[in-house]
Amino acid sequence: MEEFEKSPVGGDTEMEGSDTVENPKTSPKSSSDSESSDSEDEANQKEQLLTLEYELSTNPSNYDAHVQYIKLLRRSGEIEKLREARENMNALFPLSPEMWIEWAKDEASLSNDSNFESVEKLYERGISEYLSIPLWCEYLNYVQEHDPKVRDCSADGISKARNLFERAVTAAALHVSQGPLIWDSYTQFEQAILLTIDPSDVQAKEKQVQRIRSIFHRYLSIPHANLKSTLLAYKAWEVEQGNSLDAESSNVLGISSHVASAYQKAEEMFNARGHLEEQITKQDVSESERFQHYMGYLDFEKSFGDPARVQILYERAITDFPVSSDLWLHYTRYLDKTLKAGNVVKDVYSRATRSCPWVGELWVRYLLCLERGLASEKEISAAFEKSLKCTFSTLEEYLDLFITRVDGLRRRISSASGDDVLNYSMIRESFQRAADYVSPHMKNTDGLLRLHAYWARLELKLGNDLNAARGVWESLLKSCGSMLEAWQSYIAMEIELDHINEARAIYKRCYSKRFSGTGSEDICHSWLRFEREFGTLEDLNHAEQKVTPRLEELQLFRLQQESKCFTGATDQREQTLKKTTREKRKSGSSAIDDQSPAKRQKHTSQNKKLHEKEKAQGLNLTEVNDGEEKKGKVEEQVNDKPMKDTNPTKPRLYTDKCTAFVSNLSITAKDEDLRQFFSDVGGVTAIRILLDKFTGKSRGLAYVDFEDDEHLAAAVAKNKQMLHGKKLSIARSNPKQRKRESFSTTAPGEDANNQSGKHGSSVSKESGENSKGSRAPHVPQSTGRKRDENIQLKGKNTFAVPRNVKPLGWTANKPGTRTEEDEKPKSNDEFRKMFMKN
Repeated sequence: MEEFEKSPVGGDTEMEGSDTVENPKTSPKSSSDSESSDSEDEANQKEQLLTLEYELSTNPSNYDAHVQYIKLLRRSGEIEKLREARENMNALFPLSPEMWIEWAKDEASLSNDSNFESVEKLYERGISEYLSIPLWCEYLNYVQEHDPKVRDCSADGISKARNLFERAVTAAALHVSQGPLIWDSYTQFEQAILLTIDPSDVQAKEKQVQRIRSIFHRYLSIPHANLKSTLLAYKAWEVEQGNSLDAESSNVLGISSHVASAYQKAEEMFNARGHLEEQITKQDVSESERFQHYMGYLDFEKSFGDPARVQILYERAITDFPVSSDLWLHYTRYLDKTLKAGNVVKDVYSRATRSCPWVGELWVRYLLCLERGLASEKEISAAFEKSLKCTFSTLEEYLDLFITRVDGLRRRISSASGDDVLNYSMIRESFQRAADYVSPHMKNTDGLLRLHAYWARLELKLGNDLNAARGVWESLLKSCGSMLEAWQSYIAMEIELDHINEARAIYKRCYSKRFSGTGSEDICHSWLRFEREFGTLEDLNHAEQKVTPRLEELQLFRLQQESKCFTGATDQREQTLKKTTREKRKSGSSAIDDQSPAKRQKHTSQNKKLHEKEKAQGLNLTEVNDGEEKKGKVEEQVNDKPMKDTNPTKPRLYTDKCTAFVSNLSITAKDEDLRQFFSDVGGVTAIRILLDKFTGKSRGLAYVDFEDDEHLAAAVAKNKQMLHGKKLSIARSNPKQRKRESFSTTAPGEDANNQSGKHGSSVSKESGENSKGSRAPHVPQSTGRKRDENIQLKGKNTFAVPRNVKPLGWTANKPGTRTEEDEKPKSNDEFRKMFMKN
């Protein structure tokens, strides 16, 4: 108990045994204060223990609570509770090397040499979890001091110690910075054995000398931080054996050539790794920086292709970063690639899943590792059950774990060398557990569909039970009846089995259901295609009678939804336009009000002059219009010919009646793809794919010109056919309808701030049309920009009036009939009424 009370954790007995003489007058008071303080500390300690015990009973996976509980129990000296707490923690987590050393020392201080084996087992458990040179050294020292056979240098004791040293060398000798501690301890042990040999026994002494020399040679061939001092120690030892060497020189003169060559190679290897060792052993760097240094060091070692050196470096890294899931994943992937199977790989996976139990991928690969290593069903099942007790971040990890378990069972049952105790009921049980576990939380997901599809297929292939397979699909449809893919997969299974009537029955159950996106239309078209390929003419007619009203209903519903969306967007644009107009008017009027009287008078005179200038320009519009009508007729004749789109980034209205409008086009589709798509129709004269004016990418829309109505009608008949994975929407282009819509809404892709310019352009086009519906000539963009730069706001609640455009209400043939009311700019409501009348 004395060691527990004086442990660094406790820290309450630093002054025990002090020879300080107390003042007799103050000693009683000091003694009472000390007793009061001790009682308060003890009460606080008991309260903390109760709190931690409750926390661990409700949340056993709280690592920090385990650590604090063990520290408090060490301080209180409750041996049995402390031992139990350590066992409970180690059942869930690997203990750190420091905790193993502390535990072993505590147990060693409480027992005599007769209890040596229990302490030895603790050291064995500790070295199996992490690579720790200090833990190995403590273990080796404990065996040499407390094992009676080793301490007495008996033959069995010496053999046991040598085996333990060889295990330590195998595990830690390649540790560049701390490996020399193991080697030095090994050589010192063998030199001590040499001193116990009778000098008269020349043969035994020579054999021991040769053993020590062999250890030194191995020591000198491995790169480590103490190479030069090791060489000097070896030469000094050879001098003691009577060999003439320069013990004070660090060169290799005098030693055998093969040892010198191995030493020089080890020195070169250490020099190449020296800076990397310095980076990972620095104490003044952050954890993230040290981790990155480890990863760089590992890449360096992997480039040399020495698995032993790579593995020892991984072990060093996970000792410093025991809960880094990325590091464990890297380590296990490397072992899977290099060693593939064996006890080493299985041991690493076991430690990885205990260090990072929340990583589902580690458990999945652990099960695969056990299967590759031909582990028993009992061992694999135990690992699987342990994994289900862990908490993963996503349900997909649980699903992957269940499927991995089923995969293993399927392979073992299907193989000729499978275990006889395995049968299909184990697979069915695993599937059922998976469905019960994940179905409530993964409805309508691809993962759940994957699970049931796999389950149904195995019921058919391994279970030979068609009714069970159908039951799997029916159970999925109960929870995921709105998932189109579930119905399609169920139907596909029946078709694959040539059960046509059963597949038709499923179509009749689901064709009227509502699915997301275009799923409802897809299932209807799928039924029709099914009847064409498998059914009779009566079956096809029956399917058409069922499907046609449903398709019409869906089309009407879609049009209503699109109309609502269009109305909402139009209202929003109008509200934005009104708001913008009010803000402009407000800012304009405030700017005029802020002017001085002289400036306002000047502004008024300028407006009068501008108005007179517009009046004079308006008188000449009749002559201009006559010229434009003639020019428009000529251009109309030219437009009858197929023409290329000179500016595909902007939507244009074409008057060609033999034009098809294609929407829902894949953005990857090109002109050649559309031409190939309509190759069976023929008659294609021009193709125009509309591009976004900012990105230059396809907008999924296109115009396709045909020679005559016959070819156009054949093209429209290809509506709803697939191109590049998308179902095209093909309709006859109606430019007159789009022209009428252009008066009330902007073109797609243009914002509401350009509304004033659009209205001006539309008005000019309308006034330029003659009685036969001919169009005004196309106005170049440069003219339009120039016209937009000269805009005058008049009065209240008016549109912007371009200078070079005749006002609405102007009669070209009767200029004298123009009244003041016609000259007065019209309000927004008046414009709308005019458009509605037209």
